[in-house]
Amino acid sequence: MSEYLHWLEHSTWATAIRQSLWMYPALEIIHILGIVLLVGAAILFDLRLLGFSKNLPLSAMSRFLLPWSQRGLILVIPSGLLLFITNAETLGLDPVFRLKMVLLIAAALNALIFHKFVFKRQFDLENPSGHSLHFKIPALVSMAVWIAVIICGRLLAY
Repeated sequence: MSEYLHWLEHSTWATAIRQSLWMYPALEIIHILGIVLLVGAAILFDLRLLGFSKNLPLSAMSRFLLPWSQRGLILVIPSGLLLFITNAETLGLDPVFRLKMVLLIAAALNALIFHKFVFKRQFDLENPSGHSLHFKIPALVSMAVWIAVIICGRLLAY
């Protein structure tokens, strides 16, 4: 594993990013914008699942917010990978980084299970009172995990 991390950190791309005056900051900005889109949309949807803004139709919110989360992913994944390779040896062994990766997997699984098995069922989406735990538990998990991911990301800088 450490040989692979060493190879990544000393790759042409990683070296170019580290040596560039603007590439690393630009990647950080893109990563943060992606986080805003991804997590912002997810938390807004989670708040609706928790019962806030009941006047907004759940199905319409899903159709509006999910594409924004997907756009955020398109920014977060490549920028995160490029940021990682610039310091792969240190980050790859950092327990906070590993926790962040586990939390990202948990967030992805939570979203996948919710959207594949809970949200797609024949529930009355505009009146979720009969299945509120089916909506509230994944929403609370989502919010907690995304906040923890952001905290881990910030802690990596220190």
